[in-house]
Amino acid sequence: MNDKKIKEFIKENECLFWWIKEEEKENISIDFLVEAILNYGNEKNVKKLFKMVGIKRVAEIFYRQIFRKRNNYYPQTINFFKLYFNKNA
Repeated sequence: MNDKKIKEFIKENECLFWWIKEEEKENISIDFLVEAILNYGNEKNVKKLFKMVGIKRVAEIFYRQIFRKRNNYYPQTINFFKLYFNKNA
């Protein structure tokens, strides 16, 4: 995983992180990035995330997040990516 590419990816999609202060956007965690892209990103964003981080790592992060007591995923997003990762990861 290349930190420079991730920072560029965050910069390209900064509208998805509108509530985060500009100077803090580059420092968001990979877990938060996965959550934001899967919840709010488009197909192109998701594809690029898989390419940069790896589909298996994204799936691991996703499953860890959805099994917490509280998570921020939409029910439709959880359903879609459970089906997707079961088939592809």
